[in-house]
Amino acid sequence: MKNVFIILFLITSIYYVFFDSFISDPIKIVFKLIPMILVLLIAFLSNNLAKTYKTFVLIALIFCAIGDYTIQWFIFGLISFLIGHLFYIRAFLSTNEQKVPSIAKILLVTYGIVMAFIILSVVIQTGNIVMAIAVFCYITVILTMGWTAFRTKSKLAIIGACLFIISDSVLAINKFVLSVDYSHQLIMSTYYCAQIFIALSIDNYSAIKSKGVQ
Repeated sequence: MKNVFIILFLITSIYYVFFDSFISDPIKIVFKLIPMILVLLIAFLSNNLAKTYKTFVLIALIFCAIGDYTIQWFIFGLISFLIGHLFYIRAFLSTNEQKVPSIAKILLVTYGIVMAFIILSVVIQTGNIVMAIAVFCYITVILTMGWTAFRTKSKLAIIGACLFIISDSVLAINKFVLSVDYSHQLIMSTYYCAQIFIALSIDNYSAIKSKGVQ
């Protein structure tokens, strides 16, 4: 059954990412949420060996799905995704399969400083201090999510977290700095890939954990 949901996820996500112009505006949100519902089902049907990890990933996916809907009111969507990332961080913190590599720490911190400078310099100029604080907090949280993903030793979790950072970076640049060509395709393709990789990391991490127990 899970394989069926994965196939359906691929079909529906590709359709929304690349053929959204054929979807009428009133029902676009429905097509946007269908892949996330399928990701939730895939995560739910995953191995229960790493129960804590699985539980927090599921909660994170729920808040991200809420964020998908509420992003039309940007600050509310930002808060929903922020909460989702906090639960991803909690999931990753429940693991301790390896130390975070020094190179990953350096790259994430450097990337965070550059992104904060680029985006916040524009937001602060608008005089919207509340938005500037919210964006700064979001950048900090999502980079922490990427940082803690390395603890899992799961390539799927790490790739998923990195793709999430890329997706949100493109979204932020497109919204605050400059218009990005094919922003919809770039944002949503990396976003859906991030979510499915993290959902599939439940089984991946369970396998890693079972090897460690043996």
